[in-house]
Amino acid sequence: MGSNRVQNGIQQLLGAEQEAQHIVNAARNAKLARLKQAKEEAEKEIAEFRAQIELEFQRKVSESSGDSGANVKRLEQETDAKIRHLKTQAARISYDVVQMLLNYVTTVKN
Repeated sequence: MGSNRVQNGIQQLLGAEQEAQHIVNAARNAKLARLKQAKEEAEKEIAEFRAQIELEFQRKVSESSGDSGANVKRLEQETDAKIRHLKTQAARISYDVVQMLLNYVTTVKN
């Protein structure tokens, strides 16, 4: 009878070991599933964040390029106005400058 009890004890131990192995495998699989889910959620959040940042960047680029075009046009207008002003001033005083140069060139000093 003692041998029977030992045999039953070994069988119980083997059964308990198999059950423990099933529990460990189930826990391992659950852990892997949770890790996979966490990774997918993190990737989704990263994608959403990137999309948001890209949208904000595109908005800023479009705002600044619109302003840039307006600034370029304004600068061109200011430059044209300054050129016209300088040409007007040059035309107004060119006769006096020519007379002054002729006077210096034709005057001999001892």
